[in-house]
Amino acid sequence: MADHPIVEFIGQAAWTMVEDKFSPYGKETLAKVIQFVNNEVLPAATLVHAQLPTDPETRWKTVIPIVAELKAKARSQGLWNLFLSKAHYPEHGVPLTNLEYALIAEVLGRGGHFASEVLNCSAPDTGNMEVLARYASPEQQEKWLKPLLNGETRSAFAMTERFVASSDATNIRTTIRQEGNEIVINGHKWYISGAGDPRCALHLVLGKSDPNNSDKYRQQSIVIVPANAPGVKVIRPMQVFGYDDAPEGHCEIIYENVRVPVGNLVLGWGKGFEIIQGRLGPGRIHHCMRCVGAASSALDLMIQRVTDPAKKTFGKFLYEHGTVVAEIAKSRAEIDAARLLVLSAAAQIDRHKAKGALKEIGIAKFVVPSMACQVVDRAIQAYGAEGVSQDTKLAYMYSGLRTLRLADGPDEVHIQQIGQRELKRAPALAKRTAEVKRKEKALLDKHGVKSKL
Repeated sequence: MADHPIVEFIGQAAWTMVEDKFSPYGKETLAKVIQFVNNEVLPAATLVHAQLPTDPETRWKTVIPIVAELKAKARSQGLWNLFLSKAHYPEHGVPLTNLEYALIAEVLGRGGHFASEVLNCSAPDTGNMEVLARYASPEQQEKWLKPLLNGETRSAFAMTERFVASSDATNIRTTIRQEGNEIVINGHKWYISGAGDPRCALHLVLGKSDPNNSDKYRQQSIVIVPANAPGVKVIRPMQVFGYDDAPEGHCEIIYENVRVPVGNLVLGWGKGFEIIQGRLGPGRIHHCMRCVGAASSALDLMIQRVTDPAKKTFGKFLYEHGTVVAEIAKSRAEIDAARLLVLSAAAQIDRHKAKGALKEIGIAKFVVPSMACQVVDRAIQAYGAEGVSQDTKLAYMYSGLRTLRLADGPDEVHIQQIGQRELKRAPALAKRTAEVKRKEKALLDKHGVKSKL
């Protein structure tokens, strides 16, 4: 049997390690995604930016024509909602494991931000669809989930708040209270991805519904808020290193006496933390999957640059100068190591769901985006001034990757959690070491050897 086309991107060794864990459908779908990205997505990248108006008014009202066209093509080929595993979501999912999707997402990561959207696999919709598929009532799913699954609408997840340290979500101040048959929401959010899109139909809003509960993780609830509900005020798109990420954006939003039916409450009162933990686990690993692809794409660009005869300096190719070859080698090693972390986390989610893979997800979350930033930074250095300009995708890529070190929890939170988890092994380590010492002493005594320690 001929090698799978994924070998060109991840190498034979990595594919050999996971090939037997791929179903025939998984292998076929992965090959189709590779073909679609190469033939449809990558050639469209420049056109996507050209079709987004620069006018500050119209750019936030635009559905980019080529993206809509590619979405229709992708769906007609069955390349749709691939992130949603039937194993966990039998009614809505596709027959792919998280491990199989990991390599699919890596390929999509090579195609830039819009590549995932054209397969209906982009954040924040992926996480929101998982929330609705797992926790929403049948009525909520009919009204809000189905249009998202069909790609007819988009969505936002409103958690992060201005003026508070919302990396600790117990600090949020948005209030959610019941008045009769309605829920009233008041709060000030920002960096809310997806809220600027003209297709955005709903916000999943996290707020405090029981601030006096003795259990600080039972104080929050999540409610579905229609994007066009009275009192929802999109103040401005926030920028990331000067990029506004239109038309989705990262918006500052004020919810002022927004009223929705009690039926818009998701799962139940006080279930907010339970929902966000279920949402963020898979979402974090999806980001990491795409990071590996983005880093690989940056390394490819770097290799092309340093071997370009037109870019010789002082009579030498760029790779003949200084430490360029070493930087390429480091990048390759770091990408391949990060991929193994991601594949390990994906496999663990398949076996034990996200709750059983918290360690693997946490490690990947702070290792992989940092790795990708480093690889892109090396590529930028090889490109010189062009690397930080709009004439390559490197600067925009770096801005997105650097943001991921803050999104879904900053690196420090995950590092702290993993470190504390490791420290819990101390008693077992001490016990194991004492047992080895006991056996060591018995062996020395048996042979009449006096320990020098």
